[in-house]
Amino acid sequence: MAKKLSCIIVDDEPLAREVIEDYIKVVDQLELVCTVENALELDQMLGEHAVDLIFLDIQMPFLTGLDFLKVRSNLPMVIITTAFPNYAIDGFHFDVIDYLLKPITFNRFYKAIAKASRYHNLKSGDRESMEEAADLDHFFIKCDGRYQKIYTSEILFVKAMENYILIQTSSEKHLSLMPLKTIEENLDTEEFVRVHKSFIVPVSKIRSLENHEIILEEGHKIPVSRNYAKYVQDKVLKDKVLKRKDS
Repeated sequence: MAKKLSCIIVDDEPLAREVIEDYIKVVDQLELVCTVENALELDQMLGEHAVDLIFLDIQMPFLTGLDFLKVRSNLPMVIITTAFPNYAIDGFHFDVIDYLLKPITFNRFYKAIAKASRYHNLKSGDRESMEEAADLDHFFIKCDGRYQKIYTSEILFVKAMENYILIQTSSEKHLSLMPLKTIEENLDTEEFVRVHKSFIVPVSKIRSLENHEIILEEGHKIPVSRNYAKYVQDKVLKDKVLKRKDS
């Protein structure tokens, strides 16, 4: 039997804590260690308990969730919970597993837990989980009344078009009735990056990057919005830029 993920809920709102508590009770792979109301209490609990996962609110008294992430190192996995979508970009700077936007639905919560479980098992070298992850290289979307299999490795970009999304692969286009957020939630955040309110691209397909434009394989040009520019640059470049060494 797979080891349960021990977790802590951190939120200053009682109702928000109760919602996550209720969700945890019905998910077999989770075990709640405790709930706390602020980051200072969390810091104390982490000194007393070894946990696998933290549900971390952002807006809290004394120390915000993001400030806690800035000053605390060697943390377990973190899933951000917030009522403010603009914090998502900041959160991913700290390699959080996922972010949940309040009010949190159980469906969205369960997807975040599945992502955390896969990461935890892969990190621990669980063979069965590695095989499961290998099966996550595709998904199905409904196009023209049929379900179309999409391999993530073939995606060049995803574009929002009013109530539809356009998925451009290396060989064809697929149009499906769904919001961009839905597919974003089901793509690996290590492999794909949101660069604009209307575009998601795979990091591996980026060939060049300027302030407000990305050029992909096959010459596709994708705009980068001002709000995402710094995040995209950090995500794409990381520590892989070679610098000249003068002799």
